[in-house]
Amino acid sequence: MTLPPLVLASASPRRRELLAYLGAPFTVHSAEVEESAANAKEPGRLAVRLAENKAAAIDAPGAMVLAADTIVVLDDEILGKPTDGADAECMLVRLGGRSHLVMTGLVLDDRSSNRQVRTLASTLVKMRAYTLQEIAAYVATGDPLDKAGAYAIQDSSFHPAESLQGCYTNVVGLPLCHLYRLSAALGYELPVHPTAGCPWMRAHGCVWVEEILQYDPMLDF
Repeated sequence: MTLPPLVLASASPRRRELLAYLGAPFTVHSAEVEESAANAKEPGRLAVRLAENKAAAIDAPGAMVLAADTIVVLDDEILGKPTDGADAECMLVRLGGRSHLVMTGLVLDDRSSNRQVRTLASTLVKMRAYTLQEIAAYVATGDPLDKAGAYAIQDSSFHPAESLQGCYTNVVGLPLCHLYRLSAALGYELPVHPTAGCPWMRAHGCVWVEEILQYDPMLDF
């Protein structure tokens, strides 16, 4: 089937960049919803619910609305976007040398057929043991202030992560294989397969791709 007009419910430049890799034209409508939740017993469900709320906030009849919400979970606490530089430094100190989860709730809402599918991407990230001086220099750039957990995994100067288990683009903000799978579940094929479009996969390969693409999104939530 022909993909309906695609609307990204996010102003994130990182999500715009990642979505473009899959080749489908899209427009951007920012969704204003409350995202704060310092603690949650079921963070994965929270991420999906927030993505659903973002999709619902978009008025786009006949379109395919894509919404995502990414959260960082450390010691059963959700680390949101830092309030200021001091908060960013505190988060990075806590994360340093340790592992945490990055979860993205992902929703595709097909307004042309009144169908919606959703899934959760989860990646285990191990941070390197960076120094306080490195933290201060990174925070001074201002880059961490609009990011959950106060870091961008793709930052080449700070290079925060030592290793990860799971989808890399999930940590950036939009898990491409999960999105491709959701689109297929609705009967639409995106122009570019993630094995060809994902920049991380092209550069490094990915042992998770087949597992992610074969999972049934209808059973997620």
